[in-house]
Amino acid sequence: MVETPEVYIASANVPWGIMNAAFLPNPVETEVALERSAAAAIRYFAPRKNGWMYVVCEDWLSPGLRPKAAALLEAQGLKQLMSTTGMVAEHLKTPTRELPSIEVRHATDTEALGHIADINAVAYASPLEVARQSVVVPALFQGNSRGYVGYVDGKAVSVAAVVRVQDVAYVGYVATLADQRRRGYAEAVMRQGLADARRVWGLERTVLHATEAGHPVYLRMGYRDVTRFAFYMPVGPGH
Repeated sequence: MVETPEVYIASANVPWGIMNAAFLPNPVETEVALERSAAAAIRYFAPRKNGWMYVVCEDWLSPGLRPKAAALLEAQGLKQLMSTTGMVAEHLKTPTRELPSIEVRHATDTEALGHIADINAVAYASPLEVARQSVVVPALFQGNSRGYVGYVDGKAVSVAAVVRVQDVAYVGYVATLADQRRRGYAEAVMRQGLADARRVWGLERTVLHATEAGHPVYLRMGYRDVTRFAFYMPVGPGH
């Protein structure tokens, strides 16, 4: 963790860019302030040679700055990769349909961590080896971070993780094999992880970043929209 007036850095210092991120430390009003923040992130990550992302909360950009942000950041070598919706649920809703039969295990060994890495790598079109080098690390899912794998007939089909962040349970690494989607597996794995968060940490409130594909599932589970995030990655020589 690195905090400066221009940028906040939260980096695992691993090859996979989604695990090394830079953020605005405060709302910004001007083009200059946004450019300074991005430049500070680039200075930090450039010598480290790992992939990384610059994450911008749209509500932290002034109304006049929002439509210009993508072009300003692209001029600095940062291209928007995707956007997500930040969501929160004070309490999960009762399932609206019967959840599928799936065995959900707390990921504690190398094989289970490998499933989390591989299924996420495929979902986000990332190299398997990069994901494995970054995720198959025993310390990553210990203490306040718990990984989960869902198995059907002995095969890993869906994964998720729940991380304690102060007084909320943050849900991440949610992914399902392409040929196993739309069967409720991700919801079942998430609900098990969040049930453990209540039991182990006493946390009910939960937050996540929703992709377009996952958004309807999370609405059904009781999450509501809060804000939007844009994710930028460096492009060009050396990236």
